[in-house]
Amino acid sequence: MVFKVSKVTTTPFDGQKPGTSGLRKKVKVFIQPQYLQNFVQSTFNALTPAKVRGATLVVSGDGRYYSKDAIQIIIKMSAANGVRRVWVGQNGLLSTPAVSAVIRERVGADGSKATGAFILTASHNPGGPHEDFGIKYNMENGGPAPEAITDQIFENTKTITEYLIADDMPNVDISATGVSSFQGPEGQFDVEVFDSASDYVKLMKSIFDFELISKLLSSPKFTFCYDALHGVAGAYANRIFVEELGAQESSLLNCVPKEDFGGGHPDPNLTYAKELVARMGLGKSNSEVEPPEFGAAADGDADRNMILGKRFFVTPSDSVAIIAANAVAAIPYFSSGLKGVARSMPTSAALDVVAKHLNLKFFEVPTGWKFFGNLMDAGMCSVCGEESFGTGSDHIREKDGIWAVLAWLSILAYKNKDNLSGNKLVTVEDIVRQHWATYGRHYYTRYDYENVDAGAAKDLMAYLVKLQSSLDEINTIVKGARSDVSNVVNADEFEYKDPVDGSISKHQGIRFLFGDGSRLVFRLSGTGSEGATIRLYIEQYEKDSSKTGRDSQEALAPLVEVALKLSKMQEFTGRSAPTVIT
Repeated sequence: MVFKVSKVTTTPFDGQKPGTSGLRKKVKVFIQPQYLQNFVQSTFNALTPAKVRGATLVVSGDGRYYSKDAIQIIIKMSAANGVRRVWVGQNGLLSTPAVSAVIRERVGADGSKATGAFILTASHNPGGPHEDFGIKYNMENGGPAPEAITDQIFENTKTITEYLIADDMPNVDISATGVSSFQGPEGQFDVEVFDSASDYVKLMKSIFDFELISKLLSSPKFTFCYDALHGVAGAYANRIFVEELGAQESSLLNCVPKEDFGGGHPDPNLTYAKELVARMGLGKSNSEVEPPEFGAAADGDADRNMILGKRFFVTPSDSVAIIAANAVAAIPYFSSGLKGVARSMPTSAALDVVAKHLNLKFFEVPTGWKFFGNLMDAGMCSVCGEESFGTGSDHIREKDGIWAVLAWLSILAYKNKDNLSGNKLVTVEDIVRQHWATYGRHYYTRYDYENVDAGAAKDLMAYLVKLQSSLDEINTIVKGARSDVSNVVNADEFEYKDPVDGSISKHQGIRFLFGDGSRLVFRLSGTGSEGATIRLYIEQYEKDSSKTGRDSQEALAPLVEVALKLSKMQEFTGRSAPTVIT
């Protein structure tokens, strides 16, 4: 069938500025006539016709509400803008890390390689008709578009007057694999629907020792539980954990992807992953059933992870440090050594201590995976992570939730390889406590104040910046709040100069660094769809191994008091408590 290209007149919408991970708004905003079309055309225009004509694009996402409609719109706009072929994961499902893997690894039957992707996700935000939708563009390296591109997209959204679409093209059936071919003014246009999991599974098998992991999973002493929170990780969990590694199907929780994530909030933390938290013995009520040895969860688009042991929570900051400390011995992909490690600025300094100990290159970057991507493309970083439950490596250019779970299973399998028939396995808790004994412990927590009045949030941040000009004034407030807290020795607003491209990112968070290695960090987050979110990060470093076993909230209580006093949190926001503590 031959399609026509229609030029549709349009007018700009306010506020189509992509954040660290694309454009996120409520579904009701996205379903306005021409809203999605404007953003997609603005993206094509930012990429320029030279990059778009003849291109192969991936279009898929986490399966949230409105995804199926959005995929059909993007296919028709791709055809009209001269794209040569579009690849769609079956049922429109591809995790964010799988999209990155497909761009980097997949070769089409005709030898084609993808040059970019539209990923339809709002990550860990809830889905459904009254919840969130999102779209972001990834580049040919498999990573998120850099700021130069996202800034250009935003500029284009402010002046757009028309978009191109092949309106008369029929919808493509994305439920069945296969190729649909169409003819347009510039020749053939193909849409290929392919299996969502196979490319990603193949990549994981090239990184990890699946045979060793499956020996661990078949040990009668090892029990395992994985919760996809009804997100896209469900499309991979059965294939990897059950079919490839031999786990029991009963060890999978909520692994059927749903448009509204089963009405839940697909964010893998102790607040929202309630069912897993209860099963792992960390809930309010103590059940009689013995919890599994290992548990993990994913977010909506499967790029985030939470790692749990029996009645034991591993902080994401500790997780990346422990993976880095054990990677060379436990994961075949890293057997020849790590090129370097990196963390986002708000993430605890646990990784810094490992890097120093193992003499590794170390980088502290702003929040946003693209900064890690630059280091990886330049061959400077192998393992990286951020405190918001994102962990990854240079196998792709996104954080990768299932990769992190397989990394932990690899470490457990390695530590137990001579002990699988012994009396007691080395547990998640054993590994973490041993790590603290070696490197010291970074007690760490994050307070989120969500949907705060945007003006109040800006005022609070401005007040803190002003306060930073006088260390004496800061320490007077600190000592007035708690005399047992160390002095602040440095206070600044984090700024990053990229060692690869020289670009400078300013205003990346406000830091107070204490003499004993503790830190307070304040940041405004860009991942919500409404209001402002203030994130407060509190970190206490403890080198004395006799003191590394304390309760985290108890160890951090003095610093929490200092942080709330220093920032005048309640005065500015009217909040007496955070929305979420992680």
